[in-house]
Amino acid sequence: MLAATIAQRSAVRYTPAGLPALDLVLAHQSEVSEDGQARQVQLEIKAVAVGGVTKGLQATSLGATARFAGFLAASRNGRGLVFHITAVDAP
Repeated sequence: MLAATIAQRSAVRYTPAGLPALDLVLAHQSEVSEDGQARQVQLEIKAVAVGGVTKGLQATSLGATARFAGFLAASRNGRGLVFHITAVDAP
């Protein structure tokens, strides 16, 4: 699970299998405790949604905050990670 805002969203594309796919960039900010010390966490991560979950994300405005469920995988070129969104829980 990742609580984040939608920082960027591309146009819908289609996979070779004909499934809709949506590329996004998610931005996360929080404060966590690490070894008893407060630490600010800020990150942006590339994300992709494939299939039915894309419909709700298309209608969600940029800057909207939600909780995203999914998994991390290597990007297509093998450089970096991509968060694959499997479900979205908007507040």
